[in-house]
Amino acid sequence: MGFEEEIDEYLAENIFWVPKEARWEHIRDHAKSEKIGQIIDDAMILIEKDNATLKNVLEKRYARPEIDKRRLGELVDLISTIQLHTKEEKDLLGRVYEYFLGQFAEAEGKGGGEFYTPTCVVKTLVEMIEPFRGRIYDPCCGSGGMFVQSEKFVERNQSRPAH
Repeated sequence: MGFEEEIDEYLAENIFWVPKEARWEHIRDHAKSEKIGQIIDDAMILIEKDNATLKNVLEKRYARPEIDKRRLGELVDLISTIQLHTKEEKDLLGRVYEYFLGQFAEAEGKGGGEFYTPTCVVKTLVEMIEPFRGRIYDPCCGSGGMFVQSEKFVERNQSRPAH
């Protein structure tokens, strides 16, 4: 402990560094500001500045006039109410992501399946292939659901021997 604010410690471990002005707490604290779009854009710029592999990758168009800043702030407030992890759940953010993907697919109707394989289908596939050893190949590699479900399968079945 004690290295929480040392950028070199993060970069040495290949972990992205997020400057204080780009952290969620800062964005959340300014959600009601009419400059919330610019605050988010500035956060993305700061993150890219300190993480070369993210250069020109992050979206920086939240300050555009056509974006309703009140609604953007409401979205920040809403996301801020989500508990992203608990002792029991290591990947709550992943579950939230899966949920929103599922909602998107449902809203798109039949065509939504082009973008998202329902979790129940992925779980069934993983149960069938029993990924105890070797490599997992997900030809669609969209949301990474195959990898996530494979990890969960192995965790659930750790005491079971590989074939």
